[in-house]
Amino acid sequence: MTLMLHCGADEVTYLMLRDLDTPAATPTHVPIPHHRLVDLVRHSLGFYGHEIVEEHHGLTADGARYFGLMTLESAWTGYRDTVVMRNSHDKKFPIGIGFGSRVFCCDNLAFFADHVVRRRHSRHAMRDIPGLVMNLIEPLVESREAQHRVIELYRRTPLTDAAADHAILEMYRRGVINVQRIAAVLKQWEEPEHEEWGERTAWRLFNAATFALSGRVAEDPSVTRRLHDVIDGTCETIH
Repeated sequence: MTLMLHCGADEVTYLMLRDLDTPAATPTHVPIPHHRLVDLVRHSLGFYGHEIVEEHHGLTADGARYFGLMTLESAWTGYRDTVVMRNSHDKKFPIGIGFGSRVFCCDNLAFFADHVVRRRHSRHAMRDIPGLVMNLIEPLVESREAQHRVIELYRRTPLTDAAADHAILEMYRRGVINVQRIAAVLKQWEEPEHEEWGERTAWRLFNAATFALSGRVAEDPSVTRRLHDVIDGTCETIH
């Protein structure tokens, strides 16, 4: 999962967040302490029984902007769920919380996830955020199960080299990969970087493509949706 800090923010600890002073509220802008946002998300996750196995927190030098990421243990294998957060004290952007099996949060203000809620720093924000977070996290189990079914379909769908070649060309046609990345996907299909990708199945091809795409998935989540469309179509043809 990705928390990129390259535009003035540095990684900090949760305890460092607690030591920060929060600016005074105005009639139209009520800043929420960064650590309080983290606490609210943690509480909501714990309420629904989700285990946080990894945390990363980023902060700009002046303490005004916060970026965070939490990784959750999944009941299924092959991926983990992630929650991203951001908060500002300088009115630069609203409170943001996102959940997904793939996420991207960056201190250059790029913020992508499967499901996102945003809330302005109004006087009712602290009251409303817990409910918004609950609504975001409650469907997590259903999302996990749906993704598990997709992954299992990929794993049990064998592909010939001809079928893989056709799918890779379809990725190019649909703008998932450019012409320069065709060779990279083909290389990972034929010589996988990780043995966990298994035999020549749709699962190996999916991983070959995401590996070759590298950061592009983070920059444009629609790429992943189009990639799934290609792999799903390949599986349907075979089954």
